[in-house]
Amino acid sequence: MTIYKQPISVLVVIYTRDLDVLLLERAAHPGFWQSVTGSREDDELPIATAAREVGEETGLDTSRFQLTDWQKTNRFEIFSQWRHRYAPGVTENTEHVFGLLLPDRQPIKISPDEHRQWMWLNWQEAAEKCFSWSNRDAIKELPARLAHAGMSSD
Repeated sequence: MTIYKQPISVLVVIYTRDLDVLLLERAAHPGFWQSVTGSREDDELPIATAAREVGEETGLDTSRFQLTDWQKTNRFEIFSQWRHRYAPGVTENTEHVFGLLLPDRQPIKISPDEHRQWMWLNWQEAAEKCFSWSNRDAIKELPARLAHAGMSSD
């Protein structure tokens, strides 16, 4: 029996108060940089998916930091190179956006099956490096989100 991915996923932008952003390079697609992403498993809530994916992809324990549901969803067409992972006929995904605020840059332990390497970049550089428009747009929101929360580093 084939088990397909659910077309419901999370995007978790991991960042610091200084607006440094963690990016991961996909193992199967060198040059594709992104924040933490992943599909829902079973009937888990999006926040549980976000916490699980952060742990699997970075080794970070979200309970030690501030994981926030940005109350934002994106709907987009699934890239053709990844459609085989979904049930026949599934062409769109709904992505729930989260942020994980860290006090400063943390050491990362990637899963080599999923990612080749990781890097911390300032938010502008990180946004430009992302291949996904939804990831780029989320990163571009960081200064306003920090200012709104009263946590600006200025």
